[in-house]
Amino acid sequence: MTWVYFALAAVAEIAGCFTFWAWLRLGKSPLWLLPGMASLALFAFLLTRVDSDAAGRAYASYGGVYILSSILWLWAVEHRAPDRWDILGAAVCMVGAAIILFGPRPA
Repeated sequence: MTWVYFALAAVAEIAGCFTFWAWLRLGKSPLWLLPGMASLALFAFLLTRVDSDAAGRAYASYGGVYILSSILWLWAVEHRAPDRWDILGAAVCMVGAAIILFGPRPA
C-alpha cells in the first residue's frame, strides 16, 4: 500500500500547490486556494499512512515519488513533454526513494 499512498499524496500535493501557482501566476481567483488547502491537508494525512518507522524516512522516500509525479503533471496537465533529462532524473530519484524506504535496517 505504500506506493498507493505515495501516488495519492503526490496528486494531492501537486494539485494543492498548483492552485497557488494558478492564483499567483495565472491570474485565477483566490477562491482556487480553498480546494488547494484542502488538497494539501489530504496530502499530509496520506503521508501518515505510509508504513515507515520514522516520519523523516517516509518524507525522504516520498521525495522521489513527488519528482516523478511532477514530471507526469508537466506532461499530462501542462502539456509539455518531458525531455530525456527529466526522465533520467526522475528515474534516479525513484531508485533513491526505493533504497531509502526498503533498504535493510538492523532490528
